[in-house]
Amino acid sequence: MDELIAQVGDVGLGLKRGETSEGVVVSASAREVLIDIGKKSFGIIANWELEQVKDYAATLKVGDKVVAQVINPENDMGYVTLSLRKTSNERRWGLLTEKKDKGEDIEVLGLESAKGGLLVEWQSLRGFIPATQLDSSFSANPANLIGRRIQVKVLEIDPTINRLVLSQKASTLGISPMVLKSKLEKIKPDQTLKGVVSGIAPFGLFVDVDGLEGLVHISEIAWEKVESPSQFFKVGEKVDVVVLDVNLEEGKLNLSIKRLTPDPWKNITDRYSPDTTITGTVVRLAPYGVFVQLEMGVEGLIHISKIPSGSEPKVGEKIECIVENVDPTKRKISLTLVPHEKPVGYR
Repeated sequence: MDELIAQVGDVGLGLKRGETSEGVVVSASAREVLIDIGKKSFGIIANWELEQVKDYAATLKVGDKVVAQVINPENDMGYVTLSLRKTSNERRWGLLTEKKDKGEDIEVLGLESAKGGLLVEWQSLRGFIPATQLDSSFSANPANLIGRRIQVKVLEIDPTINRLVLSQKASTLGISPMVLKSKLEKIKPDQTLKGVVSGIAPFGLFVDVDGLEGLVHISEIAWEKVESPSQFFKVGEKVDVVVLDVNLEEGKLNLSIKRLTPDPWKNITDRYSPDTTITGTVVRLAPYGVFVQLEMGVEGLIHISKIPSGSEPKVGEKIECIVENVDPTKRKISLTLVPHEKPVGYR
C-alpha cells in the first residue's frame, strides 16, 4: 500500500468528518481495503471496521465503486479513514427488498426465543419470526431453533425502524409471501374448507388447506373442554374446517372445527330449567367443585360448599343433580346434589 501511495503522492482534499465520499477499490484483503477517492488521495477501511461489515466487504473486488463516510480526514499514516457501515446497511436492506419482491429464500441463524416468536440474525441484522410463521413442528417450542440455520422468506421490511419480519412457514410450503397473500385474499370468513392436519401443538391443530396452513385453536376443536388436541386428531387426518378470520397482514388463517356442528348451548334453558332433576357424569374435579357432563359440550358445576364431607363424587361416576341456575350468556350451569334426606332448613 505504501508503494501505491508513493507512486501517486498525497494531495489533501480538505475532507470533513461524516462527509460522504465516492471511490474505487484499489486493493482488498481480510485486513483492510484501500480506496482511491480521487485527486491522488486514498482512503482506508481498517480491520476493526471490516469486522462490522465483513459480509459486504467479502464481496468487494478491485475496480468496484463504493460510497463511504469519512471517520478521520487524516490518520497517523496520512490516509483518510473511511467507514462502509452506512453503505453496507443500505446494501443489505436493498438486498432484502429484492429477495422479498422475488419471493426468494434467505438463510438466518436462530438467536433466542422472544414473546410470540423467535429472534434471528441475517448478515448482522436482527429479524423476527412470529410463532404463527414458524413451521408447525417448531411453533410450540421455538427454542428448538436456537443456534440452527433456518430457511425463511421475507414478509415485512422497514429500514427506518430496523423492522424485519420473516416466515419459515412460507419457505417450507414453497410459496412466496405474495402468492400466500393472493391465496388468502380468495378465502372469506364463514367459508367451509377441506384440509389435512399437518401438525399438533398443545394450543391447537395446524391444518393444511390447499398449501395454506391455518390454526384451529384448542378452544375451537370441540364444544366440550379439550385437554389435549392429540386425543381428538392425528397428523395426516382429513378434516373439514370453517374459516373464522383471515389476517392478510400477518398471513394468518384462523379456523374452527366445532362450529360445523350445532352449538349444544343453543336453547339450553328449554332442556335444563331451574329445579329440574337430571343425571350426569363426573368429568373433572377442581379445588372449588366438581364438573358434571350433562351432554356432549355441556357441563355443570357443583360448588364444593354443596358437597357433604365424605360424599365427594369420583371421576366417571354417574350422579343425580338438581339444576339451580342456568346462565346461557356465560355458558354456566350451577348444580347441587340430589339430597338423600332433606337437611334441616332446606327449602
